[in-house]
Amino acid sequence: MAVIGNLFFYGGLAVSLVIGLLYFRDLGDVTQMVLKVKRANMVRFIRNENRLLAAGLAGAAIMTLAHFSVGGGPFWLWLAAFLLLVVLYGFPYVWVHVGLRNQKNTAQYLPIKEAMEWVSPSSPVLVIENNGVARAHPDAQIMRPHLAGNREGLDGENVIMTYCAMANLGIGYTPSIEGQELDLEVLAQHGNNLILRDNRTGEPVQQIYGFRDRDSKESENGPACPLQPQLAMRPWPTFRMTMRGFAKAYPDGKVFINKPSKNPILFLFDLAIETIFSSEISRQHRVNAPIISNMNRNGDDRLHNKTYVWGIDIDGDVVCWTDDFVIENGNIINAKVGGKDLVVVWDPKVESLGIWYNDTAAPVTDIDFFGKTPAGKLTRVENVRPGMFWHVWAEFFPNTEINRTGTTSTKSAPGETATEAAQ
Repeated sequence: MAVIGNLFFYGGLAVSLVIGLLYFRDLGDVTQMVLKVKRANMVRFIRNENRLLAAGLAGAAIMTLAHFSVGGGPFWLWLAAFLLLVVLYGFPYVWVHVGLRNQKNTAQYLPIKEAMEWVSPSSPVLVIENNGVARAHPDAQIMRPHLAGNREGLDGENVIMTYCAMANLGIGYTPSIEGQELDLEVLAQHGNNLILRDNRTGEPVQQIYGFRDRDSKESENGPACPLQPQLAMRPWPTFRMTMRGFAKAYPDGKVFINKPSKNPILFLFDLAIETIFSSEISRQHRVNAPIISNMNRNGDDRLHNKTYVWGIDIDGDVVCWTDDFVIENGNIINAKVGGKDLVVVWDPKVESLGIWYNDTAAPVTDIDFFGKTPAGKLTRVENVRPGMFWHVWAEFFPNTEINRTGTTSTKSAPGETATEAAQ
C-alpha cells in the first residue's frame, strides 16, 4: 500500500510542480524581469490556461490524498510542496485576473470639471471621438485596467480603449470580428506590448495588431493579418493631446477616471499594484533600454528607443513620424503612404498630432485640429498608433520608414531616416 501511496504522491507532486512552474514563468509577469520568456510558451498557456490549471490542481489533489489517505510521501515534503504551489498558482492567477481586471464594460466617464480633481492640465490623454462626442483617457488612469469602455458606447458605437503602458500605446477598437463580439481580457505582454485574450475562442490578440493569432500568417517582417479585413478588429481613430488641449477642443467631453474601489481589500491591493506600475513605467520612460528585455529582434538605432512615434500601416507600406520633425517642418507634412495621400499635422493650440486622409487632390497647407481645410473636411486615418515608443514600433514593424515627406517612398537603412536617405 505504501508503494502505491508513494507512486501517487510523487506522480501528483511532479505534475502539479511542473505545470505550476510553467504557469509562474509564462504568465507571472515579474518573471520577465529576470527571464526571457518565449512568446510561444506564453501563447500555449494563454490558450490552455483553464485546462492546464485543472491538470495541475488535480495533481496537487492526488498528492494530498495519497499522503493523508495511504501515507504516501513525508509530511514535510507535502507541506513544502503545498506552500510552494500556493505561490506558483496563486500569484499569477491573482495578478492576471484580479490585479489586471479591466473596465471594458464598466468604465466611468466624468465631465471635465469633475475629472480635473484627478488629472492635471498638462497630463497626456488618449482621445476617441464620434459625431462630436469625445472621450479622453489619461495614461495614469488607464494604466492598471488597460481596457476602458461601457455599454453606452461612444455615441452608440461599441468602442473600447486598449492601453499598454510598456509601449506607451493606446488604440481604440470595436471589439468584434465577423460580427461576433470578442470578450477581451488582459493576460500578458511580450515585445513590450500587451497581449489580450478573446475568452470566447481562447485566442491571443496582440494589441498593436488587433487580430487573433489564429488569423495571422508569418512574413519576413513578422505576423501579418490575412488579406481579409473582417478578421481584424476595427481600429477607431485615436489621437493624443494634453488634458488642457482636450478641454479646449471638446469642452463637453468626458474623461475616464479609474476611481479607487470601495472594497478596502481591493483598495489596498490596487494601491500596491499602481504604485509598482507607476515606478516601473516611469523608469521605462527615462532609460534607453527596455525595462523588460523580451524583444524578438535586435534594436533599431535609427532613433532613441524611447522616442515617441506616430505610426501607420497602409497595405503593407509602413511609416512613422516624430512630433519634433513635423514641428520643424512648419507643423504640416504632406506624404503618400500605401498609395494614399496623407497630411500629418501638429496643432500647437491643443498640443496634438493628427494624421488625415487627403482627398483634396492637392497638398494641404491650411488645416485645423478638426480636419477642416478650405477644400473641405478630411477624415482621420483610423489605424494610427499615436505617440508610442520607437523600440516597440520597430519590433512589430521592422520595415518602417521614418519621417517620410512628399509622394515618393524611399526605403531608409538602419542609421538614417527616410529624409536622409533621399538626400
